[in-house]
Amino acid sequence: MAVKLRLVRMGKKKQPSYRVVAADSRAPRNGRFIEVIGFYQPRQEPSVVKIDNQRALHWLQHGAQPTDRVKKLLSISGAWESFRPAEAAPESTTPDNATPIATETNPATTGTTSTNNQENNDTENNNQENNDGSVNS
Repeated sequence: MAVKLRLVRMGKKKQPSYRVVAADSRAPRNGRFIEVIGFYQPRQEPSVVKIDNQRALHWLQHGAQPTDRVKKLLSISGAWESFRPAEAAPESTTPDNATPIATETNPATTGTTSTNNQENNDTENNNQENNDGSVNS
């Protein structure tokens, strides 16, 4: 059974409020659900988001997939960060055998090439001269 964390629409016509629920992905939007884990009231100023983070973490750890909107609400409540604390870390870490590449951007020097690019261009020019029949020693 594939479980999704999603919103169930409640409230009157033109006055929505939502429950955040864990539901079978095959069930209709406002149909049967497994558990209510919170609510979202977008019409309040500011919007009210109340989510039971322990229950949300329970469902996330057991494979429940949140919808995009629920993922945003979970990040507001703090449950998503505690579930994915290392989500941003893989971008900053490098494998053991890889060497990090340092890049510098200077707005004053836009349009100029770095020394590595000049060396690459010199090598390409030498290769083109070799293709012309001349021998480079």
